[in-house]
Amino acid sequence: MEKLIIRWQRLVQNNTTCPRCVDTGLEIEKAYTKLREALKFFNIEVLLEKNELTDTEFNKNPLISNLILINGKPLEVWIGAETGQSQCCSVCGDEECRTIQFRGNIYEAIPENLIIKACLIAASELIPIGKKFQL
Repeated sequence: MEKLIIRWQRLVQNNTTCPRCVDTGLEIEKAYTKLREALKFFNIEVLLEKNELTDTEFNKNPLISNLILINGKPLEVWIGAETGQSQCCSVCGDEECRTIQFRGNIYEAIPENLIIKACLIAASELIPIGKKFQL
């Protein structure tokens, strides 16, 4: 069985994260549930990893927070989006946090549909040519 690994990382301080990461987390859960069901027909197991960043890791590079990697590549790479940044909240301090720019829109929290889109593109690379599937 092939594996599609969704890895999401965000800053967590005292069991708290910023609102955009909370929202992204909810969106990832919805996308993961749908993808897990849909891709099992193609013999692809979807795995979700959630990683907490320390203050030290975040302060070295704030743009690694709210980062979604799909089979090791950032979500932006899969869908042709760009990484941006904007001021966030007290959890993140004075640092500007990660945003996604896609088709003229800026997303602070990453919506379910962008996560699914990126994962489907990544999953398509896991499907062997000429393989027949039983639905």
